[in-house]
Amino acid sequence: MTSLLDPPDRSTGPRRTDRRAVLARVLREATYEVLPFPSAGDKVLAHVPTGTGLSVTTTEAKGLGPTVDLAVRLTGHGYRVAPHIAARLVRDRAHLTDLADRLTEAGISTVFVIGGDAAEPAGAYPDALALLTDLRAIAGDRFDHIGIGGYPEGHGGIADELIEGALTAKAPYATQIVTQLCFDPSATVRWARRIATAGVRLPIRVGVPGAVSRQKLIRVSAGLGLGQSARFLRKQQGMLWRFFTPGGYRPDRVLDGIVPALAAGDTGLAGIHVFTFNDLESTETWRRRLLERLDR
Repeated sequence: MTSLLDPPDRSTGPRRTDRRAVLARVLREATYEVLPFPSAGDKVLAHVPTGTGLSVTTTEAKGLGPTVDLAVRLTGHGYRVAPHIAARLVRDRAHLTDLADRLTEAGISTVFVIGGDAAEPAGAYPDALALLTDLRAIAGDRFDHIGIGGYPEGHGGIADELIEGALTAKAPYATQIVTQLCFDPSATVRWARRIATAGVRLPIRVGVPGAVSRQKLIRVSAGLGLGQSARFLRKQQGMLWRFFTPGGYRPDRVLDGIVPALAAGDTGLAGIHVFTFNDLESTETWRRRLLERLDR
């Protein structure tokens, strides 16, 4: 199958040229997801341009502290950073107020609110909706952008109808949706159209894995801790076989599949969010090489 990265020719015409322009824009505006491991900050500073938006995940084992610390550090270096606030790790309203105050003082105006995977909530917030409600009351309009999660390929532990009902309830508190890892572009497009029909009209960033090796995925999964790794992989339906079978996964294929929908502009799809698994050098090299090929 012809890739959008191949040079356009007479047989493809202006329409394919337009899609290549969309692909170039999407790559330039891509955001990166970073895990708050000790080496993450130095890797970002070494390999990621400050114009690239970042998000910092939370880990159940370490809590919210490393997430906020890394977000504050990188913001101080000129990056636009969205820390993940996992509702089930926030103790109470006072804790949430302290978090909002610290982020505001650091100049952080974007957050990504998730329920989180902790088996039991630490306190008052069992899910993202509960936290979003209090965050609006506490912070008002201090946060310009609030992201929430989407699951085009489903969630290993929650029924689809419950996931999409929760999305509809959270949408009024948010400014964008960032999806979990997506390997099936057609599933993402169908899902985006379905939630738009249900009344959710937020712009959607499609989560795609970056240029990550199988070995790196294994190391990262181990670093998350056994329980969290199992839950993480269980949510990513189809992830293992796509990484570990011959041929495996290539990010270019996912981009080829979603760019037509991005170009059409009728699905809510607005860009990509790259799960780097902290392999920032490889991911940034991959992105730059694709842009160079498109420029040629």
